[in-house]
Amino acid sequence: MVVIGILAALTVGFFVYLPDGPGTETFVDILPGTGTLGIARQLQKAGIVRSAWAFDGLVIWKTVSGHSAGSLKAGEYRFDHAARMEEVYDRLRRGDVYTVTLVIPEGFNIFDIATAVAGAKLDSREDFLNAEQRDTELIAEWVPKGSATSVEGYLFPDTYKFSRHVTPILMLTTMVREFRQETKRLGMTPDEVSRTVTLASLVEKEVHIDRERPEVVSVFENRLAASMPLQTDPAVIYASQLRGTWTGVIHQSELRSDSAYNTYTHVGLPPGPICNPGVASLMAALHPAKTDYLYFVADANGATKFAATLAEHNANVAAYREGMKP
Repeated sequence: MVVIGILAALTVGFFVYLPDGPGTETFVDILPGTGTLGIARQLQKAGIVRSAWAFDGLVIWKTVSGHSAGSLKAGEYRFDHAARMEEVYDRLRRGDVYTVTLVIPEGFNIFDIATAVAGAKLDSREDFLNAEQRDTELIAEWVPKGSATSVEGYLFPDTYKFSRHVTPILMLTTMVREFRQETKRLGMTPDEVSRTVTLASLVEKEVHIDRERPEVVSVFENRLAASMPLQTDPAVIYASQLRGTWTGVIHQSELRSDSAYNTYTHVGLPPGPICNPGVASLMAALHPAKTDYLYFVADANGATKFAATLAEHNANVAAYREGMKP
């Protein structure tokens, strides 16, 4: 009997305490509702644990003894090295599922986001871009039905973690949900969201110094009040991106195009956002500075020079060009 007991203990130790696992990256996808023994069998089949019965026994012992609480969590798990069975158990109990990180910086537009999604291998660029332009019902609370041509502007810039099997609609829904939460935090009413986001998207592309954003908004608001065209280059670039003709340089033909996004030939805001703005730009659009500025241009150091008159603006432009000379 003593010998049998020793052999049993050695067997338990072999299964439970000695590390086991794959020599290469292995994924195990546990579906919701899978029982403990079903999970154990999946782990054994994938080579993560030596014995499904030993793993099931470990779970029972942990539960009965009170050493840990909580059930094993569904989801996809990634294993790439040998590990003790208890480590595997702890990971499943914590829900340490495998996710892919997707970073969406402030100012990314739908084309940039589609490229980022493809780079993270979560979808093809073409398919995700199609979803961005198709699933406009996601923003129906802010944009009248049939008016939106994409979800541009409403995909909140953030760092997201998605399953490898995530769908385009789930990614878009998650980003729009984050945007909705942010608008509520900023105190925006549904009626003011559309205009605010469009204005904020222009600011996001025009300036990268937070303290200057409210002043840039004041320029846009002053020009709108005076029925002056906004003449903002990022909107012209966006028009070319929509047409698929953007080459990296603005040509005179683009400044004369009949696109509604061409703020040189059309007075007023463009028909929608040109990118997805961050919090600083949204706040600036909600709370613009009170100025008499009608013009702005970057200086040689990357800051912004503002002007109330064309003569002053021309002097700022000349100073910028002089400062850029080698």
